[in-house]
Amino acid sequence: MFNVEETLSKLSVIQKIKLLTGLGWWHTEPIEEYGIPSMRMSDGPNGVRGTRFFNGVPSSCFPSSTGLGASFDIDLAYKIGVALGEECRAKGCHILLGPTVNTQRSPLGGRSFESFAEDPTLNGLIAAAYINGLQSKGVAATIKHFVANDQEFERFSISSDVSERALREIYLKPFQLALKHSDPWALMTSYNRVNGVHVSEDPRLLDDILRKEWGFKGCLIMSDWIGVYSTAESIKAGVSLEMPGPSVMRGKAVERCLAGQKLFPSDIDNRAREVLELLQKAYASGIPFEAPEEGVDTPELRQLLRDAAADSIVLLKNDKNLLPLTSESNIKSIAVIGPNAKYSMTSGGGSARLLESYTVSPLQGIDAGAKELGMAVKHAVGATTHKYVPLIDGYMSLPDGSGNGALIEFWNESPADNFATAEVSLTDHLKPCAWSCTTKGSNCVLLDGIYTTIFTPAESGTHEFSLTLAGRGNLFFDDKLIIDLSTAAPLGDYFMGLGTADIKVQVEGLKASQGYKLEVRASNHEYIKQVPIIPNWV
Repeated sequence: MFNVEETLSKLSVIQKIKLLTGLGWWHTEPIEEYGIPSMRMSDGPNGVRGTRFFNGVPSSCFPSSTGLGASFDIDLAYKIGVALGEECRAKGCHILLGPTVNTQRSPLGGRSFESFAEDPTLNGLIAAAYINGLQSKGVAATIKHFVANDQEFERFSISSDVSERALREIYLKPFQLALKHSDPWALMTSYNRVNGVHVSEDPRLLDDILRKEWGFKGCLIMSDWIGVYSTAESIKAGVSLEMPGPSVMRGKAVERCLAGQKLFPSDIDNRAREVLELLQKAYASGIPFEAPEEGVDTPELRQLLRDAAADSIVLLKNDKNLLPLTSESNIKSIAVIGPNAKYSMTSGGGSARLLESYTVSPLQGIDAGAKELGMAVKHAVGATTHKYVPLIDGYMSLPDGSGNGALIEFWNESPADNFATAEVSLTDHLKPCAWSCTTKGSNCVLLDGIYTTIFTPAESGTHEFSLTLAGRGNLFFDDKLIIDLSTAAPLGDYFMGLGTADIKVQVEGLKASQGYKLEVRASNHEYIKQVPIIPNWV
């Protein structure tokens, strides 16, 4: 049995400070000589992505939290929590970063889909069931983002200025209810300020209300990623863990605050103790540390995914009892209209993004059902509302015609000096792909690659293409260079501000149902140079 107080008494001040920040993006710092391993976290809330943003182990993707909230089904929320707990265990994950219970107040809130509802009571009660199911499997739930984090504009500095009544009845209420009906082992602070004070350094919210008034017994409070803006203030307010690592606001800064008596050893002990208390639960769960990541795929889980998807659908109107469609419906054809019909949009992206164990687009699903009923299906893009050019998914196939997808070839060294800019034969330069290499202090992936697919438009006319990437590269259309991002590429907002700008170009005269070769030649070497410490998701 891991003993918190005994372990804490053995640690030096420097070792205690080390516990107060993360190791990379998804782990806590270990101190192995005292039996303190590294705990693993994973993003949620509608699935367990694992430790990689891209090319991770496939995961079950449940309906977004808004869909689950629309079911009004407490038992379903509990079952989903249990399933997520089982998937965490398979991925060696001790802490799931969910659920999100921020009250939905505006359609412009970029992460509203991660929350259950605009109603505080529904929000809190669904969250409690989710937490109870998840923690029944020994996995820590992290309720977030505390509090009033309802928009993404100027996310690190914006102040949510609210009256005391609105704060209590609308914004704090779902957290309060979740804590009343469950016991989340962790809580994440929000990026924003509330009435001018950053939540991560607000003792009134984190100590007076959360701990003293509500009796929050969770092990620790962690920051949102890059969501700590102070040293002494955040530690005194109650934030145990700064995420991610390496530390920006702690480490040596804490030592300086101790020297100046802005902090005292007891402050460090209080926060380090909370990290160790969560570690104690991780030990008790039996989830191994540094385990390989695996997926979960059982008939029971697949049925739960189907049930959850079905129960999250709300039929607002059914004029003349048109639905459900049957063979007796006397309907000959179905029109599917919309720019997203061919895309399997399984989540709103960001923290909720993962590699799904199974996907089907709306058009595929409707087409399969219609065929069973002898109905024809026709698709039209209709009106578009995209800010960026939509993904090419749904209109692409392998160059050899064997199915949907793209051929991707990698080299661990540039096969030619003008690899990205000219049409060169690469056969003689082919080398085994090195999926990882070691640079100073970190692991990374240095690759040159070619991405080739056949694009088949659904309509004739002019089509717009765009390209953005991390590093340098070019886009060729039927072997003609149409976008050059290999020389002096302007920086943009993609890839956390380290990618290129999104460059667009129009190609005229395309014909429906005719295949066109698209090829991206890219190298990520320039991107690697820009990142001082490469986390394992690159």
